[in-house]
Amino acid sequence: MGGTKRRPYGSTAKTRQMVLAALGVVKVATAEQIRQLMCPGTASAQTVRNGCLDLGRDGLVESLGSAGRTNANGNLVSEKLWNLTGPGLEAAAAVLDRPVREMGGTARGAARSGAKHAVKVTDTLAAFLQTPPEPTRPVPRRKLRPIPTARCGAPAANDTAAAPAAAQERPQGLGQIGSWATEVVLPVSGTLTTPGKNSPRADAVLTAPEAGVPVMFVEVDNGTENPLALAHKAGRYREFFRRTIKPPSPSPNPRAQTAKPVPMWETLYGPLGREGYPPLAIVFTKQVGPAAMNNRINSVMRLAEQYWAGQHCEFDTSYGSDERDGYTDYTDAVPILVTTLDRLREHGPLGPVWFRFGHPTLQNLADALDDPDDERAFRHRQRRRDQLRKQQREQEEEQRERERQEARERWAAQEAAAEAAREPDPVCQECDGPLESSPFEYDPREEEAPPADGVHCAGCRIQLAEPTGRFGRVLRRLVNGDQHYPRR
Repeated sequence: MGGTKRRPYGSTAKTRQMVLAALGVVKVATAEQIRQLMCPGTASAQTVRNGCLDLGRDGLVESLGSAGRTNANGNLVSEKLWNLTGPGLEAAAAVLDRPVREMGGTARGAARSGAKHAVKVTDTLAAFLQTPPEPTRPVPRRKLRPIPTARCGAPAANDTAAAPAAAQERPQGLGQIGSWATEVVLPVSGTLTTPGKNSPRADAVLTAPEAGVPVMFVEVDNGTENPLALAHKAGRYREFFRRTIKPPSPSPNPRAQTAKPVPMWETLYGPLGREGYPPLAIVFTKQVGPAAMNNRINSVMRLAEQYWAGQHCEFDTSYGSDERDGYTDYTDAVPILVTTLDRLREHGPLGPVWFRFGHPTLQNLADALDDPDDERAFRHRQRRRDQLRKQQREQEEEQRERERQEARERWAAQEAAAEAAREPDPVCQECDGPLESSPFEYDPREEEAPPADGVHCAGCRIQLAEPTGRFGRVLRRLVNGDQHYPRR
């Protein structure tokens, strides 16, 4: 597309903003890398290159070095490295809507030296972002090209409504360019501007709470450091995560109760929504064989075990039980996830590309960040065991109640059968009362009554044995004091 006097390379405002945003985050990159970060749907990097050239005329970007890469044909090519100037840093801060003090430096020294590490960091961010390519349409040009013959079957040069280029399918990415920051100082002591000794500097920091990743720290390994130095970085990260500060008091009253100290990282990036520290992702970029890569990962895992392993706690599952269960306490452990740049490019950050130290296999990001053996999982298992024990107790109680009910029914049936088989107690033929007195009560009439005859009770036997004449009745009244005897 033809340029203007102010924009001789014909770049659009959108292209220039994309260049400023990309360089504001990664600090130094080639035009091809910026294309991969921001607009992979364009046919070539010339669009980005034109934007860089126009921004260079404005004094916002500059090229102080070059970097080599292997193109699609397998040939090694050299490309210019672009970085921001001082005014360009302020312009990029406006595009990214960030304070200038948080933008870092211009990376002029890295650009002069070829920025080998910074280039790999940029490649890693592009693999994380997986920016979906947008279909493009041919741009109308001022000068029309010669119209090809009909035998070519090509559209006419002035046919600006040609079909858009087919978009290349890419795996799902994570975050946007504004979600990232590079070369971030994490002070274990001191301040953000003057950090203390041994403070780590994260290659990249991702903050994408909308994607379920409130914060993730990324280290890019080019294979230049030995495994011990790489493992030592995890220890420095833990020292930063352990640092706590006092939050500002919401009340101006000096006698107000002092708030509890909180982790410094939480004041900078917000809470995770779960226990523990933020994850540390290590991306290996060096092209080596599978055996060499596995050996390096295993070495780092073994040397950094004290930082990621956590502390195992074990308990009896119930009182008096020999069964034991436990969990791993990860409150002071750094979740370390590793992958390779090639695997990240192929499957994206949400695919099964992550190996979490302590986990058995490759997992997607959500599973790798999860702790299946933490206290939360133990509590879940314990609740399940309690439910099973409760169900077992209820079943046992129901069984005992059934047995008790069956015993009661058997006893009732036996009592009924015994009652039916039992002969009725004999009664007195004279008064229809019990023929014999109760064996549990003393009846003095038994001593006065005549011997049992089998048909009369003691009282009736006494009456039957009494005199029946008039003289006998009078005598009985006088001797026995029988006042109730009817007088005649």
